[in-house]
Amino acid sequence: MKRILTAVVLVPVVVFVALAAPQWLFLAALSAVALVCFHEYDKIVAAHGILSAGPAAYAAGLVLLLAPRADLPLVTVLALILLTLGMHLDDLAKGLPRAAAAMLGVIYIFGAWRCGALLRAISPHWLIFGMAVNWVGDMAAYYVGSTMGRHRLAPRVSPKKSWEGAAGSVVAGVLFGVAYLRWAIPSVPMWEAAALATAVNVAGQIGDLAESAIKRGAGVKDSSNLLPGHGGWLDRVDSTLFGLPALYFLLARPW
Repeated sequence: MKRILTAVVLVPVVVFVALAAPQWLFLAALSAVALVCFHEYDKIVAAHGILSAGPAAYAAGLVLLLAPRADLPLVTVLALILLTLGMHLDDLAKGLPRAAAAMLGVIYIFGAWRCGALLRAISPHWLIFGMAVNWVGDMAAYYVGSTMGRHRLAPRVSPKKSWEGAAGSVVAGVLFGVAYLRWAIPSVPMWEAAALATAVNVAGQIGDLAESAIKRGAGVKDSSNLLPGHGGWLDRVDSTLFGLPALYFLLARPW
């Protein structure tokens, strides 16, 4: 029940911010969520025995998220700054793991939300599509897996996930994605909508497993208890953090 009530409160707020909020409010909300996610990630990293990232990593994340341009030279400079700061630790053996974990978190969280902002700049509906395909898929995976799941998907990482649930997630995500784009962006061919929804859903499921692996390695069940029934913000958006970059990559076609 807590899971459902939390979703009932959050979903309308997220949809409003993504579709209708002015740009300053959208970026403020995006920054707040990213900072909370990074804080939760940082606590998981600490449970691995790696030093906390420190204020510089939070600042680097906001730069990556909000800078007018965030291409490879900027990412390189941020990585070098974090590596340089690691040289000032009393225990030099801890400098490289700290800098590496911090930079990974900056790209993983702030970089992914940057892709969300770029999707909204193309069309707010692409941002909703990128998030909702995984929302719908997560719900389908839960119900299909709990009723029909027989074959474990990744027992070492997430024992409750099943191949049946994963398949249900893909089917539900594709059906929703095609229907949504037919309504919101009808110029997108149906086959392309289905292909994009499949890619976003599969990437999201990998993201879910990736966060589960990080937590299991640290002996942590949830990233926090901020969202009743869901755990923490990072637990709630782990699929989104993989799905949005995958969608932007396919739409931007850098090749």
